[in-house]
Amino acid sequence: MVPRAKFPAIDYHGHPRDLIQTPEGLERLGAELDRLNIRLMIAADNLSGERLERALSAIRSSEKMKDRVRVLAGVDFRNVGPGWAARAVKQLEADIAAGAVGVGEISKGLGLSILKADGTRLAIDDPDLDPLWEACARLGIPVFIHTADPQEFFRPVVDYTNERWLELALFPGRRYPPGQFPAFDELMAERDNLFRRHPKTTFITAHMGWHANDLGRLGRLLDEFPNVHTEVGAVLYDIGRQPRSAHDFFVKYQDRILFGKDSFQPEEYPYYWRVFETRDDYFDYYRDYHASWKLYGIDLPDAVLKKVYYENAQRITRGIPPATPSAR
Repeated sequence: MVPRAKFPAIDYHGHPRDLIQTPEGLERLGAELDRLNIRLMIAADNLSGERLERALSAIRSSEKMKDRVRVLAGVDFRNVGPGWAARAVKQLEADIAAGAVGVGEISKGLGLSILKADGTRLAIDDPDLDPLWEACARLGIPVFIHTADPQEFFRPVVDYTNERWLELALFPGRRYPPGQFPAFDELMAERDNLFRRHPKTTFITAHMGWHANDLGRLGRLLDEFPNVHTEVGAVLYDIGRQPRSAHDFFVKYQDRILFGKDSFQPEEYPYYWRVFETRDDYFDYYRDYHASWKLYGIDLPDAVLKKVYYENAQRITRGIPPATPSAR
C-alpha cells in the first residue's frame, strides 16, 4: 500500500461532518490529514446560514487548521417556485461573504426526488434555477454537483448480468426502478443541458459523472463543455480496472480532473495513491460489494499528479491557500 500521497493533496470531495464543528474534531481531522499528506479538505456537506457560520468560526479559531479546511455552501432546493430564486441567491451571497468558497455538494436528490412547490419533480435543468447558476458565474465560484448514481442502479434487472448485484442485494434501497424514478440517461441529459445553458458557470461533476466505466462518454462531455471539470470520488473501482485507458484519459484531460474521496474513511485513501502513483498489478479494492475485480496502478506522471492532486483545485477555486509542492 502507499500510505501517503506523493504530493500534498486537496480533497475536493470531503465529508468531515461534525469534525469541523469543534476544536477536538478539528484536531483529529488534522492528524489524519497529516498522516495521508492531504494539505487541505474541502467540506462539501451542504452547509448554509448558521451551520456554515459555526463551522467557519471553529475553523478560523484553530491555529493549526485555519488553512487546512475550506467549506462549500449548500443550497436548499425544496419548494422551488415563485420567490425561491431571489431568496436562494440572497442566501448564497451571504454564505460566500461569510467565507464559503463555492457551492456543493449539490445532492443527487436534485433530479431524482426533490419536488417543486407545485408538487412536480424538480428537473436539474429547470429554468427556475437559472438565477442561481447565473449568480455563481457572477460571484466567480464553482458548483460541485452530484447527479444520479451508478447506471447499474437504474437497470430493471438485478442478477448476475448486473455488476452491482451484490451491493443492490445488500442495500436494495439503492435501486431506482423504472417508473418510480427518472431514467439514468434522462438525468444525464438534464445535467448536460444545465452545463450547456450556463457556459460562464464553472461546474465540477462529482464521481466522474458516473462515466468512469465509459471514459469515451466522459471525454465527449469534457470536450463539449469547457466550463466543466470532474472529480474521482468513489469510482476508483472503474479507474483501476482499465489502467491503460485510464492513464491515457488522465493525461489527456489532466487540466480537468480533481482529486476527491467522498466518505471520510482515512484507511481508504492509500488505495487511491496506489492506483494513481504505481504500476502495481492485481490488488484488492477496499469495498468488495462495489467491485468483485482487482485493481491496477495507472502510473501517472508527476506533472499530472500535481494537477489532479492540487493545482486544478487551486486554479478554479478562490480562497484556497497555496499547497507546498514538495514530494513526500
